[in-house]
Amino acid sequence: MSGVLPLLRLSLRLDRVRLSVWIVVLVASVAGSASSFAGVYPEQADRDALLVAANGNPTFAAIYGDAFGSSVGALTAWRLMTFYGVLAGLMTIFLVIRHTRTDEETGRLELLRATVVGRSARLGSALLLAVLANLVLAGLVAVSMPDPGPSSLALGLAFAGAGLTFGAIAAVAAQLTESSRSATGIAAGALGAAFLVRAIADSSGIGWLRWLSPIAWGQLVRPYAGDRWWVLAVPLVVTVLLAVVAWRLNGRRDVGAGLLAARLGPARAAPALRGPVALAWRLQRGTFLSWAAGFLVGGLAVGSAASGVGDFVEGGAADLLRKFGGEKGIVDAYLATSLGLVAMLAGLYTVSAVLRLRSEETDLRAEPVLATPVRRLPWMGSHLLFAFAGTAALLLILGAAAGLVHGLATHDLAGQFPRVLGAALVMVPAAWVVGGLAVALFGLLPRAAAVAWACVGGFLLVTFLGPVLQAPAWAMDVSPYSHVPRLPGAAMTWAPVWWLLLVAVALTVAGAAGFRRRDVG
Repeated sequence: MSGVLPLLRLSLRLDRVRLSVWIVVLVASVAGSASSFAGVYPEQADRDALLVAANGNPTFAAIYGDAFGSSVGALTAWRLMTFYGVLAGLMTIFLVIRHTRTDEETGRLELLRATVVGRSARLGSALLLAVLANLVLAGLVAVSMPDPGPSSLALGLAFAGAGLTFGAIAAVAAQLTESSRSATGIAAGALGAAFLVRAIADSSGIGWLRWLSPIAWGQLVRPYAGDRWWVLAVPLVVTVLLAVVAWRLNGRRDVGAGLLAARLGPARAAPALRGPVALAWRLQRGTFLSWAAGFLVGGLAVGSAASGVGDFVEGGAADLLRKFGGEKGIVDAYLATSLGLVAMLAGLYTVSAVLRLRSEETDLRAEPVLATPVRRLPWMGSHLLFAFAGTAALLLILGAAAGLVHGLATHDLAGQFPRVLGAALVMVPAAWVVGGLAVALFGLLPRAAAVAWACVGGFLLVTFLGPVLQAPAWAMDVSPYSHVPRLPGAAMTWAPVWWLLLVAVALTVAGAAGFRRRDVG
């Protein structure tokens, strides 16, 4: 472990912007949600009715889990625990993989190991950074709640417990494969399995099954509803055990190698890989198919919950939904809100697909391709094809799944399916603006391309919390998602759609022109 503290300082230096964005967005969202619950449900009777409705709907139980109390803090914990446990897990997975397997894959770890650095120092510094980041997140969540105290600290530590558990899983995954993408896929797969187990447990009422999901452990802490502190020992013990496993595995393998040997490919490429478009699809397909599965599940969940939303939201909650979008009924307002929130995540896929260009460039895989008859713009366009067309396909899947389920539930498939599908597809231009911004950064300011992640996070934050916090109009206008018609329910206006498309095209053209003129690498 020699040199672990200097490496920790190095990691903090490298990740100061990424971690700050993650933590600020998560904390601000928690504070905004708590404030919205206090404003929408000011009376205890309203909160009691919400608690009964939440626990009486199996669909909402599958999405959010069980609610254990009717105070503002307890309802905030119920609403956020699952999804913010997932987000804390993703934050820590990316953090640990980036400072372990990615450093190893790119050769940086070998240079570090040539100095006075111990064999396990890089792994130790990554895990220490994960602990530090999650503890900071827990502390800021605790003080951001309306009534800071032991219960708010329990809420923050519940988030941190999920993050640390999946960070330790990522540390083990980093020892298994030679690729950072494969290691991330293993850890993200474990995260998805944990979410599925929790959803099955809460919707079916099989209580013991919750103990098999790290995401459900935060719910079992029951912040603001008894504060079961002893449950926090479960993620702590699991994290320590997994960290020990990762440390032992790290000592049993060579630098750059994984315990699972990489499978060699064929000596000659298949005819289908003879063009840049085929190569881009081969590189992008795993990510796209994973996102497609997630959007299919999201669409099914939104559509199945829509028919019972009238019983779930009453009074102030209906006003909150109308603030997010739609004026022609609670169901339309719910669909506009839920589809909009899920559709905004498509921008994350768009940025990920666009920035694959930058990773190909920095990992020195772009130059061999461009040394062939493949020219710059066709190579760039092949990846952008799947970035922009893939985004439209994701929203098509989301709208089709939600429209199909909602139409069947209301016995009005012919009427509801096109309405819901259109509500999802109208978000495509806004997501393309986010992608165009990433293209512009890649082409004009390649070293700042990662700023696209901060931009999309800021857009999500403004759009999600702006209506609740009554943000000024200029702040709302910064986000492209704020200009999209809130369908179904609102009137369809084409002017903002065309303007968003024009902005997306302009940003993409600017990025392509910049990439054509600058040096590769």
